[in-house]
Amino acid sequence: MFFNGVCRWNFSVNTSRVLTIAGSDSGGGAGIQADLKTFAALNVYGMTAITAVTAQNTERVSSVHVLPATMVADQIDAVAEDIGVDVVKIGMLANVEIVEAVVAAIERHGFDRVVVDPVMIATSGDALLNDDAIEVLKKRLLPHAYIVTPNIPEAESLSGIKISDRETLHQAARAIHDSGAAHVLIKGGHASGPGIVDVLFDGQTFQDFRSDRIKTSNTHGTGCTLAAAIAAYLARGSSIQQAVSQGLSYTHQAILTGLSIGKGHGPLNHAHSTNFTP
Repeated sequence: MFFNGVCRWNFSVNTSRVLTIAGSDSGGGAGIQADLKTFAALNVYGMTAITAVTAQNTERVSSVHVLPATMVADQIDAVAEDIGVDVVKIGMLANVEIVEAVVAAIERHGFDRVVVDPVMIATSGDALLNDDAIEVLKKRLLPHAYIVTPNIPEAESLSGIKISDRETLHQAARAIHDSGAAHVLIKGGHASGPGIVDVLFDGQTFQDFRSDRIKTSNTHGTGCTLAAAIAAYLARGSSIQQAVSQGLSYTHQAILTGLSIGKGHGPLNHAHSTNFTP
């Protein structure tokens, strides 16, 4: 909304605080940038601890500079000690040292609502987490996860189970839950078929969330956006089931109105829920 030529938000500020621990995407479609856009659109206060700086666009990741683990820890401590944190969203962690530093910070500050997006491979196919770090993530970070949100390839890596049908997907969810995660959301976008089924497991029951598959190449940052949206809704007071449903709805609409920018996989439209049209 504009007043005297000045753009002003038309909603009141929500003081729920969400910290994202993730990598920076120079193309603006994923990572820290996608998280902050999502937080702003969903009216929560976003804070960051950057783990790596990537040079990337819609086609590829051309280079990655990983920050020292001590610097990642310092960012988390600075935010937690002054502003406070209601929910943590974790994305790209890059290596063993950063995984360990993040786990130590979670324990040090007593963070109990942690959304883990186990970022391993970018949409372009580039690896974003080394093999040693995957094992440490499974053993050290998953026990702190309030919810973990792997896609099918990531769920296979975390569980050691090849997912080929509904039964093996349920087996994988149980295995990941047994690793310590309180809730497991396996995203079904990599499966074939006209529809998508995302499956939430709480240790006892499975809940399906169904949506139509959108034919688009503008999917860069989908996983980051969904995890950030779930974190935002949790911070606003939603239950885990509500946060997943709301996060999926927000992300679906962001894909549906995605932006045809660049020559590869374009970004989502994170501003679709506001009155701003990019």
